[in-house]
Amino acid sequence: MMNTGSTVREFEYKAEMKQLLDLIVHSLYTHPEIFLRELISNASDALNKVRFSALTDEALLDRDAELAVRIVIDKEAGTFVIEDTGIGMTEEELIANLGTVAKSGTLGFMQALKDQQKELDGNLIGQFGVGFYSVFMVTDEVTVETRSSERESSGYRWRSGGQGTYTIEKIDKAERGTKISFRLKEDFREFAEEYRVEQIVKKYSNFVDFPIYLDEKQVNTITALWQRPKSELKEEEVGEFYKFMAGDYQDPLDYLQVSVEGMVAFKALLFLPREAPPEMLYRQGELENRGPQLYVRKVMIQHECRDLLPEYLRFISGVVDTEDLPLNVSREVVQSSPVMAKIRQILTGKILGWFETLAKEQPEKFRTFYKAFGPIVKIGLNTDFTNREKLIELLRFESTKTAVDEYVTLKAYVSRMPEDQKEIYYHSGASREQLLAHPNLEYFQETGIEVLLLSDPVDVFVIPSIYEYDKMPLKSIEKADIDFSKHKGDKEGQVADSLVEPLLKLFRETLGDRVEDVVESHRLVSSPVTLVSGKNAFDSQMEKMMKMMQQDLPAGKRILEVNTSHPIVRNLGGMLIANENNPLLRTVANQLFEGALLMEGSLDSTTAFLVRMNELIEAATLSR
Repeated sequence: MMNTGSTVREFEYKAEMKQLLDLIVHSLYTHPEIFLRELISNASDALNKVRFSALTDEALLDRDAELAVRIVIDKEAGTFVIEDTGIGMTEEELIANLGTVAKSGTLGFMQALKDQQKELDGNLIGQFGVGFYSVFMVTDEVTVETRSSERESSGYRWRSGGQGTYTIEKIDKAERGTKISFRLKEDFREFAEEYRVEQIVKKYSNFVDFPIYLDEKQVNTITALWQRPKSELKEEEVGEFYKFMAGDYQDPLDYLQVSVEGMVAFKALLFLPREAPPEMLYRQGELENRGPQLYVRKVMIQHECRDLLPEYLRFISGVVDTEDLPLNVSREVVQSSPVMAKIRQILTGKILGWFETLAKEQPEKFRTFYKAFGPIVKIGLNTDFTNREKLIELLRFESTKTAVDEYVTLKAYVSRMPEDQKEIYYHSGASREQLLAHPNLEYFQETGIEVLLLSDPVDVFVIPSIYEYDKMPLKSIEKADIDFSKHKGDKEGQVADSLVEPLLKLFRETLGDRVEDVVESHRLVSSPVTLVSGKNAFDSQMEKMMKMMQQDLPAGKRILEVNTSHPIVRNLGGMLIANENNPLLRTVANQLFEGALLMEGSLDSTTAFLVRMNELIEAATLSR
């Protein structure tokens, strides 16, 4: 900061802010008209805040001023002015809101977009608090004049060319609110045309809660859609309302209107987005900071009310309007209110019922929803025990009997189980391809037993907690205690019974305490060995996830199963008879064990594995 005069002070943007502005103006935006949507959205937020403050603050500046947004354009001069009578800003708020990056991680996220050659679309601009800066696409300099709603406040003028610095000076401003003015660049003079501005307002901001005047003519429609009967709602109107309210650029996947009378009374209009929010995709925030808007008697009380829905449903956006709360309700009262608890309970039930209806009546729409939000909904299994059974019925899985991107329910799985199958089997891993290639699946594939394929990381924590469905236990196919006894029989080419125990002893002595035990396998068909987990141990995928969360978690010991009918194992039997001290026996045993570790992604070091592999190749080529 440096002084350039008695009242004007110049501030320098931080390096991160400079980079962000450069990205926004020159690299990422493709629809310059978005600048007006963002300025109106900011004005609407300021008006909502002052309307809420007016409920409790008797000393509010200009209490009787109309809550409105006014736009004045001059086609000849190419000037643009947008003014609101909202909450305004103090000097500190000016610096915080217009001089710094709004959210941590925003620059990195946007740089990643640029690196991937993606556009910054309308869905993301407002989400990351950078909407105001889009104005620098259409102008070279912006002036902001503002005064806070506090009666003893002062007026300030903020000015910047969006380069390296901005200035702030104290000014005389009688009214509260914010006025933004600038001259349009030659290439963007269309935004000084009345028809063009009206078109943009109707496209993006038609449902702002306050009148928007363009040269004294109101150009938006103010309507509480959620208060109207469903029969009167038009799809296009509902879609436009959602886009405005959620800051999305796509129509919603579906919507739900709720009207409840009784112990509590409220109306709601809820929306299911087509795609997961940026918080899920880019890890820039958490779902706990989302939720529908809370209104009391058509007055917005909270923009994102996290107390209206459990966390696993907070991707649902919309409006909930009740008369059973006081207008001046505080956030603390909202959190502890029995009214809110009842609304939350009813909404949760209605939403889960909505999902069930989609699954039955519009399966393609449900599939789109589940692909985007299934991982979040599953979290509810371990947090919402009241609705646990409903959530279990909503679960969908890929399996060894489904095509790619096709799903099966637990109910459908059980309905096609053979009579003698008493367990529901699942297999966890990183991808469908990896799962289908795993040796532990060989027995199930050969015998035609269906196995659920769990490649969503959330499944590892959620599915084991179900324990059983329709009295059928859910069991990982990695478990050692699966009963294969009725399918044992004699395998073709199996080593002599007298050699089985000496071979297992060879593996036990070679591997020592690296394994819990070595046993004969009845699950393997075409692989020589595999690793499985003991009855009370984590399976490999769960252990991997646990280690990621707790770095010092010691690895659990696994059980090595040996396929005694595999050619490699049969050959080992022959070598054992010929010379039990042959060093190649132990080399092969070690290599088979580490190969099994490699298959499941648990081999910490590949150096010894590769050295040993070269030794075996050398031995094989010499014998030729």
